[in-house]
Amino acid sequence: MVERFIYDGTFEGYLTAIFEIYERRPAIAKIEREQFASENLFDETFKVWTDMTKADRVWKGILTKIGKPASRLIYRAFLSEKLEMERLLQAIIRKGFNGRNVVDDFSDLDVLKLNQIVKEVGREKHRMDAFVRFRKTRDNIYFATVEPDFNVLPLNASHFKNRYADQKWLIYDLNRNYGIYYDLHKLETVDLEISRDINSSLKAPMYFTEEEMLYQDLWKNYFKSTNITSRKNMRLHLRHVPKRYWKYLSEKSPL
Repeated sequence: MVERFIYDGTFEGYLTAIFEIYERRPAIAKIEREQFASENLFDETFKVWTDMTKADRVWKGILTKIGKPASRLIYRAFLSEKLEMERLLQAIIRKGFNGRNVVDDFSDLDVLKLNQIVKEVGREKHRMDAFVRFRKTRDNIYFATVEPDFNVLPLNASHFKNRYADQKWLIYDLNRNYGIYYDLHKLETVDLEISRDINSSLKAPMYFTEEEMLYQDLWKNYFKSTNITSRKNMRLHLRHVPKRYWKYLSEKSPL
């Protein structure tokens, strides 16, 4: 019989599930995110309640027994949110605790897959670093929205803290309904509901300063006037700025 461990989708919840598996020692264990879990009459199901103490014990075990490089791969792969991620990381952690090389033994298909996923996450993280655009709100906070394929916002936070250390800012993930807020002193994760209307031309004046709206228009006009149509190389342009990132760029918005 398969024992299914259903967790809340957080990294701490996943680590708690790993703790419960090692404590219960089922013959066959499967970890599933709550949002994707389905009823199964033939399996035994356990609801995992996130426990920071248990999660911390597992994380410390990963750091000491498997190593810091492996812990970095595990965390980044978790942020991918891929459907196979739970099974893959469960296998990686088990192999690591048994003394196997789970960092760069590419003859192991799980290790190879882990590194491939981490590379995808890394590319998305760097794209967000490059393409995020802030706008000044009426309450003097620089605000940006993102919709990344993977949950990379925790990886972007330190980059923007270092780059914009003298400004209050908030980057909000429209797909996952949370943001990272910097108050000039510390970074904080905030859960809130923000409508996608905030990016519409009709609603924007409700949220952003007149100065910001003027700046956006000036920038669009500048970009349009300096663009030489006869020298346009769309294939090269798309290679450096894929179309799915255009929604973040002021110069790509209609005037």
